[in-house]
Amino acid sequence: MAAQRMQQTQNLALQQVLSPQLQQSLLILQTPLLELRNLVQQEMETNPVLEEVPDERGTDERSEGEASADDNFKDEFEKLASLDEEWRDYMAQSASSSSDGRRPSREAEEKRQFFFDSIPVQETLQQNLIGQLNQTVLSAGDRKAAELIIGNIDDNGFLQSTPEEMALNSGIPREDFEKMLALIQTFYPAGVAARDLRECLLIQLRRGGKEHSLEYKIVSEHMEDLGRHRFPAIARRMDTSVEEVQKAAEKIAHLTPRPGQIFAAAPQNYVLPDVTVEKVDGEYQIILNNEQIPHLRISNLYKDIISSGDTQSSDVKNYIRDKIRSGKFLIRSIHQRQQTISNIAQQIISRQRDFLEHGRSHLKPMTMAEVADAVGVHETTVSRAVSGKYMATPQGVFEMKYFFTGGYRTATGESLSNTSVKQAILDLVKHENGSAPLSDHEIVEILSERGIPIARRTVAKYRTELNILPSHMRRKY
Repeated sequence: MAAQRMQQTQNLALQQVLSPQLQQSLLILQTPLLELRNLVQQEMETNPVLEEVPDERGTDERSEGEASADDNFKDEFEKLASLDEEWRDYMAQSASSSSDGRRPSREAEEKRQFFFDSIPVQETLQQNLIGQLNQTVLSAGDRKAAELIIGNIDDNGFLQSTPEEMALNSGIPREDFEKMLALIQTFYPAGVAARDLRECLLIQLRRGGKEHSLEYKIVSEHMEDLGRHRFPAIARRMDTSVEEVQKAAEKIAHLTPRPGQIFAAAPQNYVLPDVTVEKVDGEYQIILNNEQIPHLRISNLYKDIISSGDTQSSDVKNYIRDKIRSGKFLIRSIHQRQQTISNIAQQIISRQRDFLEHGRSHLKPMTMAEVADAVGVHETTVSRAVSGKYMATPQGVFEMKYFFTGGYRTATGESLSNTSVKQAILDLVKHENGSAPLSDHEIVEILSERGIPIARRTVAKYRTELNILPSHMRRKY
């Protein structure tokens, strides 16, 4: 009985995820600006009741098409007659499968929604991981931990925050993050959610059943020598031939060092910001980019057909009503998308004023959960809303998700983001003595003296992300 209840719960969750209207709403929310413009234009081609509001006239003025509605009505109705014939065919097929001959509303809804479901949209790695997560039955606490982990995975597929850091910032036990991290590391693509390249390769080898192979042992125990092609040293330590090590290295080279890149969008020549931040009278204000999205309304011509007392075909009127409902939902979804992005952008500029004034080194820790609470939406809504969206600021153009980062609390109680800590490490290395470069341990001590508690392993991780070599390779003789 318990297993049956669990199965019912899982099926219900999947139905909610796959709901056509929910899919449409989420699609509009997470689609980048230029892709959304194309999506809207395609919908206008398939939905005759939608029209674009002219730019140079008031909303209460009728367009040329409306002003000459009487002249064009015959042509319009001939188009409707053709649609009516297609609609009758569909109705007849539907009635044959219905005991009472009425149109099954669910099938009609699926047919109407087919257009949205079939539009190819570039899926991000994070969206794909959330989709895989939705196939797993989890408690509310485990799901929140899993979503926070996914939110901290970069586009290359690497985890940018340790379970310890996430536990400190969220109040969720570290053990929960460890458990969910182990789950996410079983997701596609193989190697995702690894904390470094070594772990990424080991995950891929384990997934391929290579736990006891020579290549697994080389990656596990001799990663540094492998990176420097010190094959003789590896062969000597492993008591094998150089030829065997070379063969193993060739197999390792066929693994994927950046698993998340499979979801990377094709390079674009330019970035079109969804939001622009400007300083007006000493205060930062946001300007939404609404110019790229066609401004839609329902044509009065089709409203008149519905409201008229003429004895037109009832099936034609049913078709028009269905298209009007679809058009209104599209218009509401676009408005809700823009409002959600605006609310999130307002939270960003109110929490990141120091960044706007002074640059990256002053970026404050900010989580999606905090912004979600302030805006009054679910955390996953924030994740979808900022995915693929850009913000133009006085400091440059940034992905909106750039502003969401964990951080540290200094000895004086000041909050410091991970990005700011990385900037501090970069500054230390830039000004170090070339003949005696700073070791990771020395960087830890310097940052600790500044009131920034950080582990040596985290310094090594940040140094790797900043493409800074180890100290012995930075030494200038």
